[in-house]
Amino acid sequence: MTAMSLQPGATPLELACQATAAALTDAGIEHAEVDGLLVGSSQGVRPDRLGVGFAAQGGFADLRLLEHVEIKGATTIAMIQRARHAIVASEASTVVCVFADAPLVEGKGAGSTYAHSGGNTGLRGLERASGLLGSVPTYALLAQRWLHVTGTNADALCAVATTARRWATGNPDAVNREPLDDEGYAASPMIAEPLRRLDCARPVNGAVAVVLTGQESVGSTRLAIRGTGRNHPVRRRRAGAESWFGGGCRAVDDALQEAGVTRADLDIAELYDPFSIVTLALLDEYRLTGDVPVGAFVRDGQTGPGGTLPTNTGGGQLSGFYLQGMTPLAEAVIQLRGTGGDRQVPDATIALVGGIGGRMDHHAALVLERAA
Repeated sequence: MTAMSLQPGATPLELACQATAAALTDAGIEHAEVDGLLVGSSQGVRPDRLGVGFAAQGGFADLRLLEHVEIKGATTIAMIQRARHAIVASEASTVVCVFADAPLVEGKGAGSTYAHSGGNTGLRGLERASGLLGSVPTYALLAQRWLHVTGTNADALCAVATTARRWATGNPDAVNREPLDDEGYAASPMIAEPLRRLDCARPVNGAVAVVLTGQESVGSTRLAIRGTGRNHPVRRRRAGAESWFGGGCRAVDDALQEAGVTRADLDIAELYDPFSIVTLALLDEYRLTGDVPVGAFVRDGQTGPGGTLPTNTGGGQLSGFYLQGMTPLAEAVIQLRGTGGDRQVPDATIALVGGIGGRMDHHAALVLERAA
C-alpha cells in the first residue's frame, strides 16, 4: 500500500509504481519473475486513468497475462479470480493485481471528479437533467427504499458510521481517526436525505497492489484463496421489479461452498461500503446476521470490536480510505497476517471479502484463509 493522501500529489501511475514495488518486495519476488499483470482503475474516461500501459511504465516485460479489468467496485475480486484461474491453468505463474486512483486534484474535490464519471447520455443524462448528480443522491434513494422495505430505523446508519470510526482509531492508515459518537454523527451535514456526510466514503489518492503466486516458499505468512463467487443481477430499473437491491447473495453462497465453510466459520467480514446503507444492505442480503435483524445487529455492536462478526475492521471506506474494492481486500490481508496492531481481531483465520459495483449491480465475494 501507498500512504493514503487527502491532498493532490502523485498521479495514479506514480502511485501504482510505488504500491507494486512495495508488494513485490514484501513477497520477495523480483520484477522479472512476474509474468502476469492485472490493472484496475476508477470508472470514467480520465486522462490519468491507469491502464495496460502501466506494464511498460511499471518496468514489466515478457508478460503472459496482461489485462485491464473493469467491473466498478467488483473489479478487485474479479482480478483475484482471473489471476487464480491463470495460475491454476498454467497461463501464468506469478500475477500482480494493482489498483490506483487520484481523484483529488488541484482546484476541485473528489466529488466533482466522481460526479462526471457516469456520462451525460441515456439514463444517466435523464438523471442529471433531474438533478441526480453523482452517487450520493442515487444511494439516498436506495437508502430510503431499503429502510422502508425492511422496516429498519435510520439510526442504524449512525451505528454503522460510528462503528467504522471505532475501528479506524486503531488504523494508522485511516484518514478519519478522530472519535465519533452519535452526537457528532448527527451534527454532520445532510447531503441527500437520509445520508449525511459521515454516511459517505472518504476518497483518497493512493494505490494497493497484491501478488498472487503458485510458488511454494514466498513471504512469511501465506494466505490461500479458498473460494470466490460473482453475481450480476443486470437491473433494468423500470416499473415492475425491485431495482435497487437483492440478488447478490449467490456470490457469497458460491464462495462459501467452494471454500467448504459456513457463515458461522467466518472470523471477519470486509465489505465494500461506499455508503453506510450498503453495509446494512449487504449484511442483510448476504445473510450474515443470522436470525437477528440487521439494524439490531449493528446497534448492539456485533460488527464492532469484540462483536460476533467484526466488519470493516480498518474503518472501511467510510473512515479508513476509499480505493474501491482494494480497501476491503487490503484489510482482510492485514487481519489474516495478524499485523492489524490496535485493531487486530484475535485469531482471525478466515475472512469474507465482498465487493459491489455500480448501484449494487455487481456482486463479488472472496473467502481467504491463513494457510498453515
